[in-house]
Amino acid sequence: MSKKSVEDLLIAGGEDKHVRARYDAPSTMEEFVVLAASDGYDFTVEELATVLQESGDVFDKHGNPPKRSIWWT
Repeated sequence: MSKKSVEDLLIAGGEDKHVRARYDAPSTMEEFVVLAASDGYDFTVEELATVLQESGDVFDKHGNPPKRSIWWT
């Protein structure tokens, strides 16, 4: 489990619209972490929340269709 794994996923989403679309679907951080684990990312809800807080990002979705603004480019 690591914050580095969270960062790797946020970078992957910033580089690939398909990754972003896949991870914009989960409604909760718990669902997001389960999906990430199925793709080989190893982190907890707490680690995700910490990385997002440290970077000033918010997990909530916005827009239509709903999307997250957590992706790093």
